[in-house]
This record gives sequence, C-alpha cells and structure tokens, in this order.
Amino acid sequence: MEVPFYVAIIIGIAALLVGAAISGFICFKQGVAHRIKTAEAQFESAEKESARIVEEATEKAESLKKNALVEAKDEIYALRTNAEKEIQRMKNDAEKELKERRSEVSRSERRIAQKEENLDRKTDKMEKLEEQLHQKHKKADEKIAEAEQLKSGQMDILERISGFTQEQAKEHLLQMLDSELNHEKAVKISAYEQRLKDECDEKAKQYISLSIARLAADTVSEMAVSVVAIPNDEMKGRIIGREGRNIRALETLTGVDLIIDDTPEAITLSCFDHVRREIARIALERLIQDGRIHPARIEETVEKARREVELRIKQEGERAVMETNVNGLNHELVRLIGRLKYRTSFRQNVLNHSIEVAHLAGIMASELGVDAALARRAGLLHDIGKSLDHEIEGSHVQIGVDVCKKYKESPEVIHAIEAHHGDVECRTVIACLVQAADAISAARPAARSENYENYIKRLEKLEEICNSYNGVEKSFAIQAGREVRIMVKPEHINDDDMKVLAREVAKRIENEMEYPGQIKVNMIRESRTVEYAK
Repeated sequence: MEVPFYVAIIIGIAALLVGAAISGFICFKQGVAHRIKTAEAQFESAEKESARIVEEATEKAESLKKNALVEAKDEIYALRTNAEKEIQRMKNDAEKELKERRSEVSRSERRIAQKEENLDRKTDKMEKLEEQLHQKHKKADEKIAEAEQLKSGQMDILERISGFTQEQAKEHLLQMLDSELNHEKAVKISAYEQRLKDECDEKAKQYISLSIARLAADTVSEMAVSVVAIPNDEMKGRIIGREGRNIRALETLTGVDLIIDDTPEAITLSCFDHVRREIARIALERLIQDGRIHPARIEETVEKARREVELRIKQEGERAVMETNVNGLNHELVRLIGRLKYRTSFRQNVLNHSIEVAHLAGIMASELGVDAALARRAGLLHDIGKSLDHEIEGSHVQIGVDVCKKYKESPEVIHAIEAHHGDVECRTVIACLVQAADAISAARPAARSENYENYIKRLEKLEEICNSYNGVEKSFAIQAGREVRIMVKPEHINDDDMKVLAREVAKRIENEMEYPGQIKVNMIRESRTVEYAK
C-alpha cells in the first residue's frame, strides 16, 4: 500500500523531533554530571579552608587568653598593693585622730572641773546675797510702812490746806488734763488743715478752674411731665374717644398717664420713665397731625414712635461717645449711654452730666500726667447704672458695676464706678478724678434742683445736728444748705474746743446726711460786755 506524501513528511518531522529530544537529554545529563563534580570539588576546598580558619582562630584565642590572664594577674597585684597602702594610711590617720581626741577630752574634763569649782563658789556668794537681800526687803517693808503713814498724814494735811478731798482733787486734775488735750487736739487739727491747704489748695484750684474754664455745656432742666399742644379743645374729645377707648388704648400701649383737664389747648403726659413719656409724646403729636384717632391707628403710631425713640437713643449714645472721644465701647453700652438722655437726677440731665464728668476727668488727668482716655471712659460710664435702675433692683452704682463687668470693661473703670459715691475707698488716681469731677458737675450753680419738701427737710436736719451739741446756742443753715453757722456759748466753749467741735459736726453731717457738693461748717464764738454811762 502506498503511503501518502504528507504522512511521510509528518513521520519524518516526528522522527527528527524525537532524535533532537534524545540528543538534548543526553547533553543535559552530561552537563549536570559535570556540574556536580565541580560543586563537590569546591565543597571539599571550602571545608579545608574553614578547617584552616578555625584552627588559626583557636590558636589566636589561646594566645589572647594567656595574655589577658597575665595582665589580669598584674592588675590584681597592683590593686592589692595599693589597697594595703591605703589601709595602712587610714590606720595611721585614725590613730592620730584618736590621740588628738583623747587629749581634747582631757582638756575638756579639766575645764569642766574648773567650772564646777567656780559654780560652787558662785552658789555660796548667791546664798549670801539672798540673805542680804532678805534683810534689805525687811528694812524696805518697814520703810514703806513708815512712808504710808507719812503719806496718809500728808494727805490729811493737803486736804485741810486745799479744801479738796482726794476724789475731788482727781476730778480737778482730770479736767485740767482734758483741757490740755483739747488744746493739743485743736493745735494738731489747725496744723494739719494748714498743711493740707498749703500743699493742695493751690493745685486743686488750678486744676478745677482750668477744667471748668475749658468746659461749657448746656444743662437742660427736665420736668416730670410733658405738655402736648392741640389745635383746639374739640381734639380732647377725639383723643378720649367713645367711652374712653382711645385714651385707654394710648395709656395701655405707652404706660403713660394722660391728664386732660381744663387747660386750654394742652394735654399733659405724666410718667416717671422719660423714655415712655417721650414715646407717648411723639405718638400723640403724630395722631393729632394725622387726625385719624382709633385703637388700631394708635397701636401703629405708638410702635413707630418706639422705633424712632430707640433710634434716637442709639444716636445720642454714639454722639456722646464721639464727643468724649471714647473708643471701643460695646454697642450695648452705647445704647445704655443713649438712654441716659431720658434720665434726670435732681432735674439734671444724666447724659449731659456724664459728658461733663468725662471732660472734667480727662482734663484733670491730662494736667496730672495720668491716662486721660481712661479717665474720660470712666467718667462717661460712671452713672451707666441709672439707665437701668427702674428695671433692676439695687443702687445705680452696683448696677453699673455689674453691667460693666458683663461687657468686659477694665478693672480701673469698674473701680471708678464703684467708688464715685464713696461706697468703697478710692485706690486709683482715676477713681479720685471721677469722684471729684462728679462732685464738680453736680455742685455747679443751677445744675441741679430738688423739690421744696426735701429742701426744707435737709435744712431742718442740718440745724438739728448742730443744735444737738452741748454749748451750742443757735445754728442757721444758709446759702441753700451749703453753709451752716453755729453760735456757741463763750462761757462753755473756748477757742480750742471750737476746732474740735467743728470737726465733730462736719464728720456727723458726712455720716448722717445726703447732699450735693459740700457743706461749710462756720463756728462763731463772741463775748460782749455792755455798760451804760449815766
């Protein structure tokens, strides 16, 4: 059977591949065998080399060990030798020190024995002295008894000669001593006052006059009521409204009392709160101009007036801050300063008063070389509590301190607020300047006023305090209570007593009365003798 051509080719190719594979395997096997022989030869060479290295290392280690042992033995011998020498030296030192201490102990024993002998001798002397002293005490007691008898006899003689008993003589001496002390007190008070005047009056007058001369502020006398003009009396009926609903709505929304009486073409608004009174005034004027008066319109107008007053308060606060050149105030403090525009104290506008105090304190601080900016800041904020004293319980001083602490004012400003009425002692120059500026602004003529009843009560209290002292004949309060003249009895009070009495009266007035400015105590003593020639 004839084989196809392609099959023959395939068989040939397969035969070639098988032959090539067999020859490759044979070559690979021979190569592996050669490599194994080479590796075995290298391994034997490496083992021989390692054995040689180990042998050399062992020999070297033995040599080093021997050298180290020799060196160690030498070092141990040297250390032992040094230690023996040191022990011998220490032993010698100890023996020497022991000898010295034994000699010192011997000397101390000798000294102690001598001291004991001296003490025995001193003890014998002390016993003798005690015996002598005992004898002297006996003699002294006898002499004291004799002196007491002699004194008793002399006292009897003195009582007969002077006509005074012992108690009467003591009382007389005490009276003389009291008179001398009063004289000394009067002299010291006069010297102290004179020294204060010499040192302080000139500079104080200079600074205060300079401050006042540089400050010219208008002071508006505020009233407790506001008057709104109306075009005619028919408007009163429209404001009252049907069954009074308009006036009730206006009073309820504003918190202000409307007084509608027989006063022609005028309506009076009465309220203790100046802010609410101002809101009511603006709202009422706008209602009168508009002509539409009913509860809904009243509510709308009052709300607009309230917003306008709040804006004015903010503007007034900013104006005060700019006028006094005080920077960095919290916006809430600026608003509270603006509220002082609608607050009065003895009818003096508190905002204008605060601006005055800020200027005065700043001027005096500049003259004294103190921080003028801090003084103006403290002066502007010193009465900040008055903007909230109708809403928060407590004095305006404490309210102001709390508010300034809340808005992180400096401790110097807070202390000046706390001390400006003397509630605490002034510890800084700024506090003293604010206190002085506050008194200057309040005491300026026409700056403040008070009602008639309080004025009379203050004068009566002033005269009552003066008349309560022994030796006072009459007292008169003059110059609106800023001076009191006291007439004393010359036979009961001398010139020295007058100075002491004037000081006591002034202190009592300071402790028991409240008054603006200062009160001058004027003591008068007069002796008259009248005879008639006939």
